Amino acid sequence: MFNDVGALELLTLIVLAVLVFGPEKLPKVIQDVTRTIRKIRDFSESAKQDIREELGPDFKDFEFEDLNPRTFIRKQMDNDDLGLKEIRNGFDFKKEMAEVSDAVHSRDSEASTGSGDSGGGRVDMAKKPESDRDERPPFDSDAT
Repeated sequence: MFNDVGALELLTLIVLAVLVFGPEKLPKVIQDVTRTIRKIRDFSESAKQDIREELGPDFKDFEFEDLNPRTFIRKQMDNDDLGLKEIRNGFDFKKEMAEVSDAVHSRDSEASTGSGDSGGGRVDMAKKPESDRDERPPFDSDAT
């Protein structure tokens, strides 16, 4: 529950509790808090049990942790009834990305060699593209 609380934060909480409640009332406050936490846990466990009973025997292996999407997906990936591991292993993303990158670079180099530019496949971002000055963009009267 408190996995991410460090020693300094815990010490700060203890000092703050002593200052707020005082040393004579602090043990009673701690007992009250632990009793309340225990009651909340008992209530949640009984609610889970009631829900399991109401769902019936079809959902006997239902876990409330499965409602978390990450846990559900991780559990489904471990269960290979659908053959997801075979599909996932059938893709080689690095190879596909390399092919796409090669295709893009070859297209860039063809465009640069075709225009007489010796940029080595690189695009000069400072250079404005050449376009016809007479050609105007379409006018949309509804947009104004």
